[in-house]
Amino acid sequence: MSSIESGGAAPKHVSVIVVGGGQAGLSVSHFLQQAKIDHLVLEKHSVTHTWRTQRWDTFCLVTPNWQCALPGHPYEGADPHGFMKKDEIIAYLDGFIAKVNAPVLEGAAVTRVTRDAGGRYHVKSTRGDFTADQLVVASGGYHTPIVPRMAERLPPGIAQVQSSEYRHADALPPGAVLVVGSGQSGAQIAEDLHLSGRKVHLAVGEAPRCARFHRGRDVVDWLADMRYYDMPVTDHPLREGVRDNTNHYVTGRDGGRDIDLRRFALEGMELFGRLEDFRDGTLRFATNLRKNLDEADDTYNRINASIDGFIAKHGIEAPPAAPYVPLWQPHEERAELDLQASGITSIVWCIGFTPDFGWLDAPVFNGRGYPSHTRGVTAVPGLYFVGLPWLHTWGSGRFSGVARDAQHVVDAISAERASVPESVSIVAA
Repeated sequence: MSSIESGGAAPKHVSVIVVGGGQAGLSVSHFLQQAKIDHLVLEKHSVTHTWRTQRWDTFCLVTPNWQCALPGHPYEGADPHGFMKKDEIIAYLDGFIAKVNAPVLEGAAVTRVTRDAGGRYHVKSTRGDFTADQLVVASGGYHTPIVPRMAERLPPGIAQVQSSEYRHADALPPGAVLVVGSGQSGAQIAEDLHLSGRKVHLAVGEAPRCARFHRGRDVVDWLADMRYYDMPVTDHPLREGVRDNTNHYVTGRDGGRDIDLRRFALEGMELFGRLEDFRDGTLRFATNLRKNLDEADDTYNRINASIDGFIAKHGIEAPPAAPYVPLWQPHEERAELDLQASGITSIVWCIGFTPDFGWLDAPVFNGRGYPSHTRGVTAVPGLYFVGLPWLHTWGSGRFSGVARDAQHVVDAISAERASVPESVSIVAA
């Protein structure tokens, strides 16, 4: 990994400390090395830990392999339009780790960061205290799993896991499973359980969906040609509000396909609206299932229609297609489900995460705990963020766009350092 992990001592002061050793932190390290700026990456667990320990066994990418474009490490496999499985993703990341050879200190959970009157950052961690002239937060925005308080009232015999803890159907007790949430993880976990033969009850939320393929190509390919993935957050119709959006559900499993919850219902999956409460042995749901399914399909058709418009505008030859027509409709909205009578023995919570930057003492956070920044650059001198959803574009939190963001932040770091008198600037030779 690095000299630090092979017996060397971590320097107590560096020019830049990077918090987080995932793809974002390692990308920052790549560009800092190119800029010859000394730095230290502090990683709470091990590098790229999340990909190794918080994904289910059949996990695969939902974007095609060609979008894997970490700095200096593009996808070079034989299937650019396929979708890497978990082991292949880890192998891809291992190649990136070896190329970057970042100065990483693993097992170093950052517990407190302050900035003194002179502008120096003081970083406390479980593996020592450090100082730096500049700080890059690359720990992502998905920290604390969201589990509602009603979970505390469920019978102790009900197994409860969060999406990051789910591995496979056989790891859960025999019996039916309730999956709460239909975003990208919830829809795919529900599918995984369904294909394994388990009886699945799915509480459907407001997540949108999109087609896997449309008019002969992957929808991602069309959207790339339409420059959607180059759109900065400032040009998006929702502006910064897009950062709160739930990801569209689709899958790369078995070569890629749509996830159609209506088809699952025809095959025996029980669909409900949003889970609202549990009391007196009964699960209670909002009667918004039809609305949620219809709105997800509206998004699906709207994306396809935008592709149709692009095809027509540019005179592109492509196979014809028709709008999606619902395969199934809920004839009644079930608002209650008796937990014991349903045979449910497990619940998988898939309703997302909240950010937790409580360790960072800096006046940059809004009321929801999200940092204010412009393309990762904050109003506090020397403080930067990388790897957040829609930091700059759709790809900011993904393999496809993190390189561009990391390069921009390191350029800002270099410019800031150049503006500091040489007598107080600490730059590696």
